Amino acid sequence: MSQSQSHQNNFISPPQHRPRLALTLGDPAGIGPEVILKALADPQISKNFDVTVVGSQDLLLENYTKVLVSGNLVPLANPENLSILDVALEEQIKSEILIGTGNAASGAASFAYLERAIAHTQKGEFDAIVTAPIAKSAWKAAGYDYPGQTELLAEKSGTDRYGMLFVARSPHTDWTLRCLLATTHIPLCQVPEVLTPELLTKKLDLLVECLEKDFGLESGKIAIAGLNPHSGEQGQIGREEQEKILPWLEQERQKRPQWRLDGPIPPDTMWVDPGKAWYSGVDSTKAADAYLALYHDQGLIPVKLMAFDRAVNTSIGLPFIRTSPDHGTAFNIAGQGIADATSMKAAIKLAGELARVRVQRRGGVMG
Repeated sequence: MSQSQSHQNNFISPPQHRPRLALTLGDPAGIGPEVILKALADPQISKNFDVTVVGSQDLLLENYTKVLVSGNLVPLANPENLSILDVALEEQIKSEILIGTGNAASGAASFAYLERAIAHTQKGEFDAIVTAPIAKSAWKAAGYDYPGQTELLAEKSGTDRYGMLFVARSPHTDWTLRCLLATTHIPLCQVPEVLTPELLTKKLDLLVECLEKDFGLESGKIAIAGLNPHSGEQGQIGREEQEKILPWLEQERQKRPQWRLDGPIPPDTMWVDPGKAWYSGVDSTKAADAYLALYHDQGLIPVKLMAFDRAVNTSIGLPFIRTSPDHGTAFNIAGQGIADATSMKAAIKLAGELARVRVQRRGGVMG
């Protein structure tokens, strides 16, 4: 068995300390408060992780009450028993927040929660940040023009090297899926222009660093997607593979002999092996340790098909760990007691596990 295979599902040491996690409330009008209360009701979460909710205590209590009276009997953590870093909001903003309706007020609140979590993490008070979902439109309505939370995290930490890595562990086979996006929230027509060899190198550097630092992999296989159908078919269906990706890949293979870089793999067949590894475990050794998708939907359609309720968005390249459930605010079901907390639980667990790995690599202990 290769080193990468042996580490595939065993990169976490037994818990010796409880990682300190800042858990932002996200948009208080969405399902963030509900999935947080459901996740923190899980004894495995409370036992293994020291979680502080960063948000508005009264809004969390309002969500708690609304779910209780919804008639959907599900375990919920009582906000009065939680550690909460209460973020004060102006009375005008607070009065305009309505569960189920995202607006400028809820956007201003979620932005304030994330800012506070970042500030306290940078002071060394937390080992990682877990963010509940926000609505980009609500941020924009509040006057904050960011593509998403990742960009604010990068700006506040002073880094321009970051990426969106999606991680999920199969409930069927325990195989771990890792997918990094080379480009994220840009129009599809801009992808060929943005996708330069320099950008690809930056993303591959981040991915390799993450696999080594956070997952304990010193070698292994990384699959890189092609851009065009059939990866361009030797230039017959687009020239990007011939002119950009193949020359770049040859250079990267010379630089990284310990890593097997497969590609450019036709996008329609790249996900066959991970699909088998996810659902049946058949030929799981053929699956890669990580996948580099070239644009948003190329990576996230298969990730969400396999792991919609389990995938975790992990921001790599930041000086601290940040994870988030891979779903949105779902305003249409907020407060009804029917939101699924599986992805939130996975985000909390992964943040804690990665925090332990980083502390152990530094030879330190948790606070």
